Amino acid sequence: MNDRERFLATMNYQPRDRVSWWELWYWPETVERWHSEGLPEDVHLEQYFGVDRRADVGVNLGLAPGFKAETLEENETYEIYRRSDGMVAKKIKEGDLGARMPQWLSFPIESRRDWEEDIKPRLNPHSPCRYPLYWEEKKRTWVQRDYPLSISGGSVFGWLRNWMGLDRICQTLYDDPEWMHEMMDYLADFVIATVTRAVEEVDIDMVFMWEDMAYKAGPLISPRMFREFMLEPYKKITACFHEHGIHLIFVDSDGNSEPLFPLWLEGGVTGQYPLERASGMDPLELRRTYGPQMRLIGGIDKRAMATGQEAIDEALLHLVPLFIEGGYIPWCDHLVPPDVPFQNYLYYVNKMKDISLNPRAYL
Repeated sequence: MNDRERFLATMNYQPRDRVSWWELWYWPETVERWHSEGLPEDVHLEQYFGVDRRADVGVNLGLAPGFKAETLEENETYEIYRRSDGMVAKKIKEGDLGARMPQWLSFPIESRRDWEEDIKPRLNPHSPCRYPLYWEEKKRTWVQRDYPLSISGGSVFGWLRNWMGLDRICQTLYDDPEWMHEMMDYLADFVIATVTRAVEEVDIDMVFMWEDMAYKAGPLISPRMFREFMLEPYKKITACFHEHGIHLIFVDSDGNSEPLFPLWLEGGVTGQYPLERASGMDPLELRRTYGPQMRLIGGIDKRAMATGQEAIDEALLHLVPLFIEGGYIPWCDHLVPPDVPFQNYLYYVNKMKDISLNPRAYL
């Protein structure tokens, strides 16, 4: 089977030679460490680790233009900088990686005026940079492809959380629900207007949306709030894809987002990733609860990768039933962090491949 056939068969619970081999989410510091432990510096990681090919059409749903990324203040200890999404953050330059999580200082949306004047003009679906150069040439190439092709489905909560900050977006849900509905509806319309040309002209296999709207204990907003504010925008976005024959729609959310699974399913989503184990997201239990309608990617505990071979074996063997059943692709439950030694990761890759080629032998 080629990579596209394998992916589609896996996600549609059809016979296939094995599950797809995906990965390639790493902290930059992880790759730096691995170079010091034997990873060659002159290789393509996809080729070196032998993962299956996949690609994205490259439709740009970001702010266009973005804010000017610049350093605002810097000394030997820290840097204060503006990101291209408008957030101003402070980061410590040295110390343990866990202590270097940025401190968010300000956000581009503090009022309706900011939304109207600084954000909406950057969400013009007709901006020339939305589609990659040589689009017609790319289309001709994709007709002959043997690998799965994806497109971004945008965000409803996550983008606004980045632009407003968590405190402000949560307060606005209560204090100004009309404005929140307006912004979320606009985002849905923007996504649809931007991607329609692509889904009409290209045979796309899957959609990846992004929210990051949960932490270890649960979602950042309640299911009731999701239903009130997010469900209809989701239905609009997913309906656009479904109408064009794209039924594999995945949402990326960290943390324990399980309480929102029924609402995502109702909203037309058919898959979730990366399934963080530290937050209690067990792919096997999720499959038992939600059945085959919710496809799953991820759920390989990054802590097991850091610990060693025995822990890696345990993490993989736990998920063998999903290797067999389908609707699942093994993947680290987030970016592979820099506490994972290179040899541990190589062991994980090789063990994952061995199991995938004959999973029934591991029952």
